[in-house]
Amino acid sequence: MLRRSNHILALIGCCMFLTACSVPASRSVDKESGFFKELPEGVAALAAPYQNLQEVVLMPEDGCYWYRHIGPVETTMLPLRTVAGRPICTQAAIKSSAAG
Repeated sequence: MLRRSNHILALIGCCMFLTACSVPASRSVDKESGFFKELPEGVAALAAPYQNLQEVVLMPEDGCYWYRHIGPVETTMLPLRTVAGRPICTQAAIKSSAAG
């Protein structure tokens, strides 16, 4: 139980770091494609290296970052994840999931 609470605290801390370091989304998003022109520094630091950081969006439905994955058969949006496999979300998403 203690280990799980440490993971939750670490996740909340990372999300707080993201909200403090991020550029307002309206200024950093390409209006045509919807992808970030420049990914917030905190998000880029948390993201696992195998993901496409050039085409990332913040989904309003869940408050999490998603990236475009171009595979051999199809192109799809996948959740941006940390090295540990956790989705990278905004502080608002963490608050709403904790309340629900």
